[in-house]
Order: sequence, then structure tokens, then C-alpha cells
Amino acid sequence: MTAALDTSVTCESCAALCCRLEVICPTETGIPPHLMTHNPWGMRVMRRLDDGWCAALDRDCLLCRIYEQRPEVCRAFAMGGPECLAERNTPWPSR
Repeated sequence: MTAALDTSVTCESCAALCCRLEVICPTETGIPPHLMTHNPWGMRVMRRLDDGWCAALDRDCLLCRIYEQRPEVCRAFAMGGPECLAERNTPWPSR
């Protein structure tokens, strides 16, 4: 059973909170190498900027610059889905 989506939620009206989460890429993904790094545990992850934002996010329009090559977890993170709503409702400083 698929969870219902909140259709009132759009990426255009969001602070792109999902783009501040650590994205683990366990296999080769086709993501440009300059956007990848390793976390302290040695896992391949999307590189994040010093302020925590995903390095692939275009900050001017809040769209992914590698949308066609984005990681599987980003593809599965549905706009208005349960994970999206949970992130939007969690205060950022408490993360």
C-alpha cells in the first residue's frame, strides 16, 4: 500500500530540507565525481557544502542540477510523501 501524498506540498514552496540530508550512494551511480565524497565511516555520499546543503542543488531555483543522474534515494523521496512531510515538520537545529 502506497502512502498518500499531500498535493499541497511543492518543491517550489519548500526550503529544500531534503537537500540537507546525508545521501549515501552505496554503488556506482553515474554522479559526477566532484559531487561525491566519503563520510567518516567510509561510505560514498553526496558531497555537501559547508552549510549542509547538497552540492548538486542549484540554490537559486532549488532544483537538482543532476536530476537525471540523482541517487536512488532522491528518486524515492516523493514530494509531499511521508518522509518529505516528516522533514518539513522537524525543526532544523534539532537534527
